[in-house]
Amino acid sequence: MQLLLLTLVSFIVLTFETAPKPPRRRTTVSIVGDQFFINGQPTFKGRTWNGNRIEGLLPNSRMVQGIFDDRNPETRAQWAYPDTKVWSPDRNTDEFVAAMPTWKQHGLLAFTLNLQGGSPQGYSKDQPWHNSFFNPDGSYDPYYMRRLVRILDKADELGMVVILGYFYFGQDERLRNEAAVINAVDNITGELLEKGYQNVLVEINNECNIRYDHAILQPDRVHELIQRVKAKKLRGRRLLVSTSYGGGTIPKENVVREADFLLLHGNGVSDPDKIKEMVQKTRGVSGYRPMPIVFNEDDHFDFDKPANNFVAATSEYASWGFFDYRLKDEGFDEGYQSVPVNWQISSARKKGFFEKVKEITGASF
Repeated sequence: MQLLLLTLVSFIVLTFETAPKPPRRRTTVSIVGDQFFINGQPTFKGRTWNGNRIEGLLPNSRMVQGIFDDRNPETRAQWAYPDTKVWSPDRNTDEFVAAMPTWKQHGLLAFTLNLQGGSPQGYSKDQPWHNSFFNPDGSYDPYYMRRLVRILDKADELGMVVILGYFYFGQDERLRNEAAVINAVDNITGELLEKGYQNVLVEINNECNIRYDHAILQPDRVHELIQRVKAKKLRGRRLLVSTSYGGGTIPKENVVREADFLLLHGNGVSDPDKIKEMVQKTRGVSGYRPMPIVFNEDDHFDFDKPANNFVAATSEYASWGFFDYRLKDEGFDEGYQSVPVNWQISSARKKGFFEKVKEITGASF
């Protein structure tokens, strides 16, 4: 009996000592009050622009299709590249990763990536394509995971932050029930922690108040999943987490009380003064305390004008994010959400955004 116990103890000790440790990571995002910190320092330390405080902000762009694929053979062909006439998810991720250093050089510190993508048409009533990192039971597809890891690893190397969305309306029904949704949240959160990523901000779902099938992803209950992510810890670490709402919507009290940061969308808000009002109203919601406010989706531009949504958000000390999709009759070089994507700064609209980021942040090559 004593020999058996000694053998068991030796096995446990050996297993513990040889258990693989996560890779050493380079980039850690944290929050201090209403500021974002990277590796223990506020972003853009000491920076002001036109009298506005930039230190602690997190300018970002909606790049949600970085791991896009389509499991529906009936719709897959429509995403073909114009030069090869075929769709390739590996090429998509390869070109995404290749473009990331250029984004960073322009001062972009963060981007939104979604495990169920976004509408590859910009806005879509129906979504017959099947783009989901998750299987029906909440487990994940290893092919999607390999592409995700490539992007997260590159972001970690570059000192960039990934706002990682778990679910997207129109694709959330790929999970068969609420139990599968919970399983999916636990699985991906656990994997991110096991892999040691510290440069990830979690967005439970994109626009929780828009057409979600599962009640736990809807406004009244989405805070339950925020709580679930917060409760999952490994080696004393957890992920920072929030969720977003549709354009012009102010976060609800249940989310404000639980979230680590607040996500707003400016879609449908064409008046920059209304963007300012959104930030002010958000700070007035019951349960608000000093915390970062981030627009991570806004399809308004006018970057050459003195008043635009980017400038308006910045003037209220809120981070702003660019949402760019291919408009009617535009070609391959346009849009970051329309598939297939040219991930380079390949259009006048993209150039306008990145030049404004560079100006505001003081980035230099």
